[in-house]
Formats: sequence, C-alpha cells, structure tokens
Amino acid sequence: MKRILLIARREYAAYARTVGFWLSLLAFPIFGVLGGAIPILMSSSQPVSELVVFEDSPQAAGLAAAVQNSLRDEQARRAALRQEAETKIQAAAGGTTGGNMAKGALSGLEGPRMTFVAPPADLAAAAPGEAREAVARRYLGDEVAEDQRLDAVVLLNREEGLPTARVWSRKATDTAVERFVSDALKDENRRAVFERAGIDPAVVSATAAFEPDVTTLSPRSASGGEVSFRDKLPGIIGLASGFILWSLIITGASILLNSVMEEKSNKILEVLLSSASATEILTGKVLGVAFLTLTVLLVWGGIGAFGLIAGLPQYAPMVGEVLLEGGMLGYFIAYAVGGYLMYAVLFAAIGAFCETPRDAQTLMGPIMMILVVPLIVMQMALRTPDAPVVQILSWVPFFTPFLMSARAPSEPPMFEVVGTMAGMFAFALFMVWVAGRAFRAGALSDVKLSWKSFAGAIRGGGK
Repeated sequence: MKRILLIARREYAAYARTVGFWLSLLAFPIFGVLGGAIPILMSSSQPVSELVVFEDSPQAAGLAAAVQNSLRDEQARRAALRQEAETKIQAAAGGTTGGNMAKGALSGLEGPRMTFVAPPADLAAAAPGEAREAVARRYLGDEVAEDQRLDAVVLLNREEGLPTARVWSRKATDTAVERFVSDALKDENRRAVFERAGIDPAVVSATAAFEPDVTTLSPRSASGGEVSFRDKLPGIIGLASGFILWSLIITGASILLNSVMEEKSNKILEVLLSSASATEILTGKVLGVAFLTLTVLLVWGGIGAFGLIAGLPQYAPMVGEVLLEGGMLGYFIAYAVGGYLMYAVLFAAIGAFCETPRDAQTLMGPIMMILVVPLIVMQMALRTPDAPVVQILSWVPFFTPFLMSARAPSEPPMFEVVGTMAGMFAFALFMVWVAGRAFRAGALSDVKLSWKSFAGAIRGGGK
C-alpha cells in the first residue's frame, strides 16, 4: 500500500506542480464564460447596415412604405419585449445589477440592425432597371469614398400583382436584408389579400401583433401549479453535469495514457517495475490522476460557486437545494467514480503498449469517435429523457455515466438507476481485470500496439 501511495503522490505532483496544468485548468471556465459572452458581444457590436429602397415601377406603389413600416414595427416590438424582460430580470435579481445583466443578455432583442437612408442624387435620378442597377453596383463597391458607400439597395416591383424584390448587397454572404425584405413583402401581400376580401386592415394588423399570454402549469412543479425557473433548473444542472463529467473523465484518462506512454518510451517504467509490481504501478497511477481530477473538479466548483453567489445570489440557494436535497450530487459522485475507473484503466493499458502518440492513434481514434455519441444524446435527454434511444443507450456501460447524469433530474425509474449503476460498476471491475493483464503485458514487453497484441496480452496476462 505504501508503494501505491508513493506512486500516486509522484503522479499527482508531476502535473500539479506545472504552470501548464493550472493554466489549462483555468482555461475551461474562462472559455465557458467567453463562449456565452462572445455571441452577445458580436450581436451588440454588429454595425448597422445602411440601405436604400426604390419602387422600380409604378406597379410597386406602396411597397417602399410597407417595407419601412415593417422595420419600424419590428424594432418597436422587440424594444417592448426587451423592456419587459429587463423588468422581470431586474425584479428577480434586484437592483441595478439585474438590469445591467439583462441589457447584456437581451441585446439580441434590439431588432434588425439596419436603417433606411436617403439615396444619393445620381442613384435616385437613374432610370429604373439596368441603369439604376449599374449605379447601385458602384455605391456597393469600392469606387466611391467609404462614407458614401451603401450596404444594400432594394429594388421593389410587382409581377402579376404579387410583390417582388431585387436586393443588391455589398457582401455576397450577407442575407439579413434579403430575409427581412422577404418577410416584409409577405406581410404586405397578406394585408392586401385580406383588404381585397373586405377585411379591415386594422384588424389584420392587430391580429398579426397579438402575443398570447401562455402559462405552463404542472402538478409536479415546485409550487404545485405554475412552472418556474426552479422547475427547469434540475434539467440544466443535469445536462451540465453530464458535460462536465465527460470532460473530467476524458481529461483524466488522457493524462494517464500520456503519462504511461511517456514513461515507457523513456524507460522510467522499467525502473519502477524493479521496485513495484505492475498492479501497484497501475493502481498508484490511477489513484494519482484521480486526485488530480478531483483537484480540477474542486477548482471548477469553487469558481462556479463564487460566480453564482457573487453574480446571481438569488439562484444560489436553488442550485444548492437541487444538488443536495435532489440527490444530484450523489448521482454525480457515483457515476464519476464508475466512469473514471472504466476509462482510466483502459487508457493506461493502451499507453503501456505505446511509445509514441502515433502508436496510440490506432485505438484512440475509434474510441473518441464512439465517445461523441453521448455528447449528442445528452442534449436529447434534456428535452425527452424517456425517449427509447436515450433509455437504451443509458444501459451501455461506456455511456451510462454521462447519460444517466443528464437523465437524473427527470427521476427515471429506480430499476433503471440501480440496473445501469450496477452494470456500470460490474463492467468497470471487468475493465480493471482486462486492463490489468494488458498493462502488465505491455509494460514488460516492447510489442507495438495492435488488436492482436492487445487481445494476446489479455489472454496470456503478460506471461
């Protein structure tokens, strides 16, 4: 036991003392924050497109006003929704903090970032058709000064009584103006059709602007009635737990693989085998990287708890209640232990046959491709945790830790919880036996990694 602990301490210190480990440890929460903030910043910092609109024939009369009114109405509608959401968040979070947070998070409700400008004199004076399009091309290119350039020119017309448009855009890949004009013309055509049918336009506008007040209720909600954020929180935590567990297990197992592979190529493993058995070395390494993974989890958890308490103190008690009283923490620990044990011993055994990263790619590529499956299915588990494909894949031991963590908030039947957990730990013990034989054979030989050598090591146990 003493030798196992010494090897575990050595394995832990080899990584914990490096600057790169702590930088990579902090990278996950930093990039997690940036991943949510960057889209908001991109949306809010996107420049406002300047466009001009022309009715390109007498038949198009009224279309320009309809498109301009559509933009104004859409911006007003989104501004009202944004104000309502800000008020709700500010009331929940309390004070200015909630309002500022809402302004950042709801920047996407500001409406289309475009505005109509007066057309240049020569563009307005150009004859409809090819002549006007030729002038428009010049203002959309680099032939004029930057302050005179336009982002889009919209040419409206009617064909067989139906509205049409030709949208000239500065950027070939920018379809925002095209989508907006298309929606505006659809609304205008619907209004015209209803008007010809004798329906009051005001009725049409009021009908299109109607936003129903829909309330979701459930007898299983926390209040016994209306569904609130508290009822959705377990699902969010479950999905986050699955992704975090996947990251932790795969990161820890990869560290173990690289450690064994490096020590074998540098002949350090041979030195260790002179003073400890292969079983003691494998156990010590798995235990040392387990402590390393635990360190990562504690740091991530500490950062998350601090950010939650400091930024959203009203939600901190809810999260604590879900983790402790809801049993989510217990599920997470159980599945983390079983999942780590399966993957750690497997990756360590693969590393014992490898001396270079190229050697490991023979098996690591297919394994990582398989591990993409739970990442995809976990998202389905948030919406439909009882879907047949989710239930079936939950019984696959390699997928069980991630999928059952994501399904735990939906309270799956107890026989599924007990059965999948028992299957996972039984398979983990089987993997310990298999990997132990393979590790012993790989550590004591110079055989290159292959399916044949791996299978032979399991059968022979390294003899």
